[in-house]
Amino acid sequence: MAVAYGADAVYLALKSFGMRAFAGNFTPDELSDAVEYCHRKGVRVYVTLNTVMHGRDLALLPESFEAVSSAGADAVIVSDLGALALAKKYAPKAEIHVSTQTGVANAEAAKVLYDLGAKRIITAREMTLAEIAEMRKSCPKELEIEVFVHGSMCVSFSGRCLLSNFMTGRDGNGGKCAQPCRWKYSLVEETRPGQYFEITEDGGTYILNSRDLCMIDHIPELIDAGVTSFKIEGRMKSAYYTAVVTNAYRHAVDFAVRGEPLPQVWKNEVNKVSHREYSTGFFFSSDGPGQSYDKIIYRTECDVAAVVESCDLGGLARLTQRNKFSEGDTLTLLTPESEPVSFTAHGMKSPEGEPLSVLPHPMMEFTMPLPMPAPRLSVIRREKS
Repeated sequence: MAVAYGADAVYLALKSFGMRAFAGNFTPDELSDAVEYCHRKGVRVYVTLNTVMHGRDLALLPESFEAVSSAGADAVIVSDLGALALAKKYAPKAEIHVSTQTGVANAEAAKVLYDLGAKRIITAREMTLAEIAEMRKSCPKELEIEVFVHGSMCVSFSGRCLLSNFMTGRDGNGGKCAQPCRWKYSLVEETRPGQYFEITEDGGTYILNSRDLCMIDHIPELIDAGVTSFKIEGRMKSAYYTAVVTNAYRHAVDFAVRGEPLPQVWKNEVNKVSHREYSTGFFFSSDGPGQSYDKIIYRTECDVAAVVESCDLGGLARLTQRNKFSEGDTLTLLTPESEPVSFTAHGMKSPEGEPLSVLPHPMMEFTMPLPMPAPRLSVIRREKS
């Protein structure tokens, strides 16, 4: 979905040393397949090996770097200086990108890493836009700067947190974070176990839960600051989320490069996926994203209804269902090439040609006329009432 909807590069992980250990992740053979697919589409592949490395990890790293090298991936993303040194030895053709986990927040640190072989710095999320612009001016022009523009924010500095480890034994710095910052907390007096007291007057007790980052309105400012690459948090997200958000930012970048204002329709797209309350993070204030105290933590305006598998020139499509919908429902067709188009569901049929009035079963195949021809992986969604 990232490739289909306009990403210039995708980042992913092997089974070890990625910061999302519970994602599906890739075996070496699967990585080779992914790289071949992406390169065939003109898209680069970056492999994350950016957990905090202990001595026991370093002995296992060469095998991972050799898999990266064998697959022909374009870059490795590392956070550890030892891992950086091993990458140069065992994956010499891959670029080295320094992870946001490293916490690079000043030009001098960036220049040291450049001298050590880094091609790109993914800045600490705590940097303001003015600080990023100053870093750009102070660093060699060959050093690329990447920033996160969309996705979850962490209450800890650049993701370095011990709370999950302390509370659950799952090491957040090893990619196994249980996200205790998203949990609800109350005050307990030690002689009154089981009695929970609200921490704040208005009852808000999600005291560590950050808002999500969204910079869809500020791509021109980021370009003017000298940012090379815009990064969307996509791992552990759904294929639908990846499609919609990638599509929105692809158009945002293209309009910004042309010097044209971004139409509101693309700004609205980021509300069509599951998200917490949005903020601009630290870009315009060192106070950061602020907290999200809502008990309903996630919100979205839409559900994905189906995905296009194929479509003829007349707009008759073969689809697979994702969520229940019925004849007469108002749907929206999302494609990489054009703005979303609303239409009414009608003419659904089973593979055997039997008419269908409702699509109740996930992943069931069916045919349906669309308002226009649509490429494979186009998305059909239904607005929530």
